[in-house]
Amino acid sequence: MNFSIQRAGRAFSKKSLAGLAAAAVLSVLAQTPVSAQAALPAGCAGDTSGASHIWVETSGVKSSDGYITLTLYDDQRSKFLAKGGSRDVVRVPAQAGTTRACLKLPDNGIWVIAVYHDENASRKLDRGRFGIPTEGFGFSNNPSTVAGLPSFRSVRLSVPKPGLTTRISMRYL
Repeated sequence: MNFSIQRAGRAFSKKSLAGLAAAAVLSVLAQTPVSAQAALPAGCAGDTSGASHIWVETSGVKSSDGYITLTLYDDQRSKFLAKGGSRDVVRVPAQAGTTRACLKLPDNGIWVIAVYHDENASRKLDRGRFGIPTEGFGFSNNPSTVAGLPSFRSVRLSVPKPGLTTRISMRYL
């Protein structure tokens, strides 16, 4: 079926109208902020502006008691694990085995994520003798913690686009 529309002495074919419509849509999208183009998933947690997000799967969770606490750090060595150094803290109900959570990020980029299993809901990582954690913990990129805390370099996580998944293995001592 061929047709054309005439307006002000100009004829427009079906093909040229489709092209004009596509150009109009692209023009609107180009002017729309990225955060409005890609809505965050329902239930995505965090207090930040949330222009991006990442799914965090914490595996090896030994029970459904308490919460999995996810702590987000900026890409700044001086703030990593420092008191008051976190960008955001999110708590989600623990699920034995694997706990999956959506974490809002201010934007794509380099971030650090630390998690711990707050089994008794005390809102802190409990420690025993010599400061050794009595609750499970883990870090982005799953670095070794045998000799102590991981290096900052080993926990830096690149998030180039929203919606990616990172897997963190819970470690209980």
